[in-house]
Amino acid sequence: MATDHIRYDVLARDALRGVLRRVLADAAEHGLPGEHHFFITFLSTAEGVKLSSRLLAQYPEEMTIILQHQFWDLDVSEDRFEVGLSFGGIPERLVVPFNAIKSFFDPSVQFGLQFEPSDAATETPAANLPAAPAPSAVTVPVPVEENRDEPAKPGEGAEVVRLDRFRKK
Repeated sequence: MATDHIRYDVLARDALRGVLRRVLADAAEHGLPGEHHFFITFLSTAEGVKLSSRLLAQYPEEMTIILQHQFWDLDVSEDRFEVGLSFGGIPERLVVPFNAIKSFFDPSVQFGLQFEPSDAATETPAANLPAAPAPSAVTVPVPVEENRDEPAKPGEGAEVVRLDRFRKK
């Protein structure tokens, strides 16, 4: 098989992180429109992540935050975002580099992105990483029968589809 010198997987991952960056930057500037809200899961021990020791003890591997009604001071830069959230009534400031993010989901429109850990996000030395990480995945909406008696759960009705599924073999 030919060697991918261009690294399309890295280019696609970075482009999808750009979508996330832009969505968060718009939310920081204008607030969340309509019913939009975000579930963001990230590696809590990734390089550049800043959490209180209390939160790190509670979420030693990964953490999911929800940006909906009660967040403040959302600040988005080229490589990370910072946000204020309350956990058990205690205000906290989180710093999350984009390369630490594992998934992003907006249940209001059933849209999500899933990321493989990037080289910079993991604590594993580069020599131990796979030669070519799997490309990012996009959540594609799939119609489902809804039970009107129960509220929908995050991720319900969506299927994660890996981009490599569409590659010619």
